[in-house]
Amino acid sequence: MFKAYKFRMYPTTEQEVLLAKSFGSCRWFYNHALNLTSQTYKETGKGLSRNDIIKLLPDLKKEHEWLGEVPSQCLQQVALNLSSAFLNFFEKRAKFPNFKSKHQKQSIRFPQHCKLTGNVLKLPKLKDVYCRVSRVPEGTLKSVTVSLTPSGEYYASCLFDDGKTQPEVSSEGKAVGIDLGLTHFAITSDGSKHGNPRYYRKYEKKLAIQQRKLSKKQKGSSNRNKARKRVAKVHQKITRCREDFLHKLSRKLVDENQVLCVENLAVKNMVKNHNLAKSISDVGWGQFCTMLKYKAEWAGKTYIEVDRFFPSSKTCNHCLHQVKEMPLDVRSWTCPNCGTIHDRDICAACNIRDEGLRLLAVGHTVSACGERVRPSKGTAFTRHLSVK
Repeated sequence: MFKAYKFRMYPTTEQEVLLAKSFGSCRWFYNHALNLTSQTYKETGKGLSRNDIIKLLPDLKKEHEWLGEVPSQCLQQVALNLSSAFLNFFEKRAKFPNFKSKHQKQSIRFPQHCKLTGNVLKLPKLKDVYCRVSRVPEGTLKSVTVSLTPSGEYYASCLFDDGKTQPEVSSEGKAVGIDLGLTHFAITSDGSKHGNPRYYRKYEKKLAIQQRKLSKKQKGSSNRNKARKRVAKVHQKITRCREDFLHKLSRKLVDENQVLCVENLAVKNMVKNHNLAKSISDVGWGQFCTMLKYKAEWAGKTYIEVDRFFPSSKTCNHCLHQVKEMPLDVRSWTCPNCGTIHDRDICAACNIRDEGLRLLAVGHTVSACGERVRPSKGTAFTRHLSVK
């Protein structure tokens, strides 16, 4: 299996200069190739392949001598990145590739001739760079991606192949349904509720102070650059706190359960609600589901997504009676059919678990209420498998 480990880098002043040249050269070549590919497509109806882009390098190095100062492998990797970006666009996984800017996050990739020994990372032309290695990875180092954050910190993402095969997925064991929310971040079908830390709200005042100071600095000055880094550090603090919380919670749920059932939420559409957009963006549902998925795959456990239109909150998990409406301010309700008093979130988590087990039992991913089709109000469904 392939696993990536991210380490903090501490390059010397000379290495920082070479990294800056490498970032700029790769960014320029990416923008040049993207512009040339777009023009070629408009003129001939066909774009440039990866090999066509790589063949441009010898002539460009003669025309621009500064391209020869950076590692050639990094420039060749740009062609692969651009071809992958176009592939994702044509397969409708991403938007049309954009031009890269020096004001955004910078990164380059070394596909080979890299070596990690202790706290020293050896890279082409950069030679030995000191890294803070928290744990020694197992396996063979395949590639290294060096990135520069807006706050001025360098990181190396090292991809290792540990030589192990991915374990077979098994569904024998405890199953849990996970309902994601804003009042509580995650509610499980066994009744546990995990609070929402709201890290952006916690540091919002501090962020506003630093942004106000940044807005008063003269553009292009050194003081403005210092203020920009202080703003970036606040954003980085929020991101790290959120990732730490999501990693710990996802690890806990994967370790304790064998089958994990979650809802397939359309976060991109949900943030269009301007009353909840900031809170939804802060909570990190999509990142949490991604962590659950790959950690479950590594452990040989089952990860199932239930259709977003499945009426989990409006259905009684005892008699399967479905009410017509369930406003967001209703946190508990009584089933009019069997009289059971439900906690809205726990009931939804139980229904998500039962629906996920039903999908697992029948062997396909068609939702009980219709795949990607909003069900009409009061639509009933049949559950083939129920676990109490």
